[in-house]
Amino acid sequence: MESESVQRKDIPDPHETFLRLWTRHEPELRAFVRSCCPKAQEVDDVMQEVGIAALRKFSTLTDHDAFGPWACLIARYELLSARRRFARDRLVLAEDIVQRLAEEGADELPLRQQQLQTLDQCIKKLPRERRELALAAYAKETTIRELAAQLKRTEGSMYQLLSRIRKELHRCMERTLSGAES
Repeated sequence: MESESVQRKDIPDPHETFLRLWTRHEPELRAFVRSCCPKAQEVDDVMQEVGIAALRKFSTLTDHDAFGPWACLIARYELLSARRRFARDRLVLAEDIVQRLAEEGADELPLRQQQLQTLDQCIKKLPRERRELALAAYAKETTIRELAAQLKRTEGSMYQLLSRIRKELHRCMERTLSGAES
């Protein structure tokens, strides 16, 4: 019995493995789904369905390094399914357009992942105050008005400061992605 419990500790929990992979790839999957859905609520609905379908089919995935493209393929099918569900909405994209966007999104997944990693690196390079301000400004539960009031600044000055921070991040990303900065 003791050896049985030792063996179980050596075998990775498939749910934990799935959760780690899902957490790593969720931002680019969400960006991909967002590129095909006009409404935020639809994105959330599709992402939920993608997560459920991916979890159900996870045992069929043999190469965990291929999780991103595999989950993207699942997202393509869920997008087509959602398109049928939301077909009454006049803002629904044609199926061939969704298919083309899905293919392009799957091809761009590695680039998006690299861009997100570069953005994280550039955010870390910001001075602490600017980094905290940028992260607070883009948190879901924060408005610019509330942030300006907390910092005793006008909303206009907050927007200007955030614009300068975005430009700084953009320049950093361009330098890093072009190879000018390591």
